[in-house]
Amino acid sequence: MDEVGRGPLAGPVVAAAVVFPVGVKPIRGLDDSKVLTAAQRAKFAVTIRQRAVAVAIGAASVREIDRLNIRRASILAMARALRHLGFVPAHILIDGLPCPELGCPHEAIVDGDARCHSIAAASVIAKTIRDYLMDRLAARHPGYYWETNKGYCTPEHLDALQRLGPTRHHRYTFAPVAQLELLTISRAL
Repeated sequence: MDEVGRGPLAGPVVAAAVVFPVGVKPIRGLDDSKVLTAAQRAKFAVTIRQRAVAVAIGAASVREIDRLNIRRASILAMARALRHLGFVPAHILIDGLPCPELGCPHEAIVDGDARCHSIAAASVIAKTIRDYLMDRLAARHPGYYWETNKGYCTPEHLDALQRLGPTRHHRYTFAPVAQLELLTISRAL
């Protein structure tokens, strides 16, 4: 399993669980989603879905991120992905540090998306889904450049926040958005 979207100022955090059959050959060229282009990720996502026994997605909303914090929301997204599998895998590998809150035995691998084939596959699936969601939100909220920045803190996104203000898809507990809200409140007083 892996998740994407911990750092952006907008949009959900998305997790994916990918289960390959025992002994499956690694997909040549598959790597951490962060080092692949969007076109490569799309191609790999198709291959992953063809070769996997199961693929499941889970997400946590912006409201959940703001209410719980990003770490707990990420674990919630992973738990949802696991539940959507419909069965409990024999062995669970996750990217990063151990998550006892996940509520099931697992092995955590730091930089797992770069070191483990199945985690890299989950990374690609999660990234393609989250990017798709951000592209759809970009169409509804033009001016934030989510079609290119995917909600991350880029100069263009920060400029749009200054000009247009935050949307309901922004994470109000994240510093740049929270600072804008404080400025708005202080100007009103």
